[in-house]
Amino acid sequence: MAAWSADELEAAFRRYWQTGAVGEDWSGWADLFTEDVEYVEHFLGAMRGRETIRAWIVPLMARYGELYTAYEWHTIDVARGRVVFTMQNRRDHPDGQSAIDFSGISMIDYAGGGLWRRQEDYWAAPAAERCFKLYQDARKAIDPDHDKKRTRKDWGLGPSWCQGPPLGPGSILITS
Repeated sequence: MAAWSADELEAAFRRYWQTGAVGEDWSGWADLFTEDVEYVEHFLGAMRGRETIRAWIVPLMARYGELYTAYEWHTIDVARGRVVFTMQNRRDHPDGQSAIDFSGISMIDYAGGGLWRRQEDYWAAPAAERCFKLYQDARKAIDPDHDKKRTRKDWGLGPSWCQGPPLGPGSILITS
């Protein structure tokens, strides 16, 4: 018998997604992990502990504020208490017409009480490097301050609970 229901796992995952990917409250997102969480980030390395995660994610996402997450799909493994999901790590192109994406897949293991005990991330590192260069080149050519605008033009085709506003906190809407 599974320790948690599919409904509990779904609710915890939605809270996880809405706090981090949609709400971009990265300190609050870190609070959704157990104090002794194991976090394996295959490109950046392994980390342990909620405060270690917070000390990593908050400045990282502040530095790359133009980057946001477009949901693709998730599945729940009730027997393991695991959610597996994929996303596009997205930057809006400074041309205003397209997005610059690289894909990722993550697995999170539930601990109960709305907290996660383990996360493992995989993402396309060579694609991320190409996308970063493409974005930097486009900023240089089109709009050097684009990264400060925190545009969020395309949250993907997922359900409404994974859609954020078109513009993030501190955004400036430029019309002309």
